[in-house]
Amino acid sequence: MEYIKKAAKTSATGEDDTRATVMQMLSDIEAGGDERARHYAETLDGWTGDIVVTPEQIARASASLSQSTKDDIQFSYEQVKTFAHAQLDSMKEFEVELHPGVIAGQRLIPVNTAGCYIPGGRYAHIASAIMSVTTARAAGVKHVVACSPPHRGGGVHPAILYTAHMAGADTILALGGVQGIAAMAFGLFGGAPADILVGPGNRFVAEAKRILFGRVGIDMFAGPTEIAVIADASADAEIVASDLVGQAEHGPDSPAWLITTSRELADKVIARVPYYIERLGEPNRSAAQAAWRDYGEVVIAQNREEAVRLSDDYAPEHLEVQTEDLDWWLNNLTNYGSLFLGEETNVTYGDKASGPNHILPTKGAARYTGGLSVAKFIKTVTWQRMTRDANRVVGATSARIARAEGMEGHAYAGDDRLHKYFPEEQFQLKP
Repeated sequence: MEYIKKAAKTSATGEDDTRATVMQMLSDIEAGGDERARHYAETLDGWTGDIVVTPEQIARASASLSQSTKDDIQFSYEQVKTFAHAQLDSMKEFEVELHPGVIAGQRLIPVNTAGCYIPGGRYAHIASAIMSVTTARAAGVKHVVACSPPHRGGGVHPAILYTAHMAGADTILALGGVQGIAAMAFGLFGGAPADILVGPGNRFVAEAKRILFGRVGIDMFAGPTEIAVIADASADAEIVASDLVGQAEHGPDSPAWLITTSRELADKVIARVPYYIERLGEPNRSAAQAAWRDYGEVVIAQNREEAVRLSDDYAPEHLEVQTEDLDWWLNNLTNYGSLFLGEETNVTYGDKASGPNHILPTKGAARYTGGLSVAKFIKTVTWQRMTRDANRVVGATSARIARAEGMEGHAYAGDDRLHKYFPEEQFQLKP
């Protein structure tokens, strides 16, 4: 393969500095509680208003939106809710008799409290409110806390506020960044600590989630957004360039990659990207310029098999395929957050309104996890029971294995039951 354009930076650039900053902030907020979270809200976002959004503020936000905007939000909500319920229907509880008298089963139990982070500093991410809160509700989560940063000196953006409430958030916090993640994780401002934290965010939000993982669950490592496009000679260079820039506007650290089997297409896309960047207003234009300059790549693959290998190595968050024989790519690609097959669909549709969730793994995490789904909010737990007769086989077998491992205390748990249940019988209890 041949790199026509190679990225100057990688997803790991700046990680150490970010981690140190976030760890200090989390420690500070945990020790100082509500007061320290308010301090960071004022210092970083200039916000001194209410942290817990009131019903009156929600009502004002709703009244400020046009009916057209509300209709669009409702359409997206219905799409996402329908897809989430279909996911839930694909999961099931069961019980099975594994051996005569040994019955085991599986239960699906939603977490009690979910914390949903909704970005809203640079842009008002209305769709992220739909994706996270709606999916948590579809999963059956009892209490949903949403947080979103103050938007351009005001409170939570009215459209985000309206959407989070409409989708089912019980509590909404006007907090962004690390302080928002900390408030949900630590149960600040009168809330219960979140069992799981979900939602996209900048590198500080993503790092806060990563540091807190284990203490709380997280959906995935969801840092700055990524797009990869696989295209062959049949693709439209204008559409490819437009799609790459469309994602690059998210921020200066948003990778945009093109993998193609056509040198002619690669040259055309590289030539046209500047035009699509220039047509953006600020701050979008500067963000896209920096992202394409530092993180953009264009690679020529010798054939489609090589293109698959390279794409799976990137494991991109969003993967568009604009080629012939789309089914072949569907059957052969394995590492991606969400796949968009054909020119007719694209990341924008997936981000805003088509239905599948847009909260997706980044930084190669698509090698081992998918995006946000109802399954992320549900614990798949097992249970078992057995008859006394079943102890004859399971008890004796377990005792012998335990002794083979050198775990005599474990073995006695089997021995004691066998002696109690079958006092007249002799069992082989040593390996």
